[in-house]
Amino acid sequence: MADTPTQGGAGDGIRTFPFPVEHSVGGVGMQVGPMGPAHDGRSWHTDAPPDRVHRIDFHVVMLFDAGPVRHMIDFTRYEAAAGDVLWIRPGQVHRFSTSSEYRGTALTMQPGFLPRATVEATGLYRYDLPPLLHPSKAQLAGLRAALTYLRGEYDDGAAGTLPLSLHTAVLRHSLTAFLLRLAHLAASGAEATRRQADTTFTLFRDAVEKEFAANHSVSAYADSLGYSRRTLVRAVRAATGETPKGFIDKRVVLEAKRLLAHTDLPIGRVGAAVGFPDPANFSKYFQLHTGQTPVAFRADQG
Repeated sequence: MADTPTQGGAGDGIRTFPFPVEHSVGGVGMQVGPMGPAHDGRSWHTDAPPDRVHRIDFHVVMLFDAGPVRHMIDFTRYEAAAGDVLWIRPGQVHRFSTSSEYRGTALTMQPGFLPRATVEATGLYRYDLPPLLHPSKAQLAGLRAALTYLRGEYDDGAAGTLPLSLHTAVLRHSLTAFLLRLAHLAASGAEATRRQADTTFTLFRDAVEKEFAANHSVSAYADSLGYSRRTLVRAVRAATGETPKGFIDKRVVLEAKRLLAHTDLPIGRVGAAVGFPDPANFSKYFQLHTGQTPVAFRADQG
């Protein structure tokens, strides 16, 4: 099974909801079902107020039958139309819109349900890709067909026509087929395709995602990955147009913004959570990269 860590950390003040295995058919690591008046699309955290930000430690893919639907993910507000897909990955901070109706199909996946080779092939942890996807008519037809088949296999688990082990295997294969289509859509742009092909950048991106709270050093990342600093600089610049240091800083600042906006943690503890034990150094760093002090940024979010 895959063992990919999720974003965020325990005790950061933002509530994280686990995958509700007990509510899935047969207790398998996925769910798929309708969103609508009787299924508000939030079945994975029914005790959470819909207007409050939170994290989830699993994947959610929503295919909308109607729109517009407005949804916030990490300080960006997305507006989805009928036929659009929204992909929320583990650890991302998000919030539902109380003014939108969520109609369509929701798929949830628990980390570890799919083998590592499938995880890598489908780009499950491509946090650099946008959450909102706009499939073409042909792409949408393929996605709907794959999702309909997956849902049929999932619902079949309740009928018990197969032993649980075989049912789980069928679900994994069906889910992989759907995710391969979804991954192709997510990476269909020339820039995204180039990023995916760049192994050096991919390894760096994944390392930053795991270590950004403790490691801000480009040289340290280069050493741990076995690349020269120059090679790393070339790869990151080709993939993103920015320097490795700029990439690290953006990730650190994003996490700091999350904690400042969505928790009541003292400024010093926010700084410590992203690698700055000295509150004064954190304040200088945050102001340098945002143009605001942490206190001012938090006040603006209120």
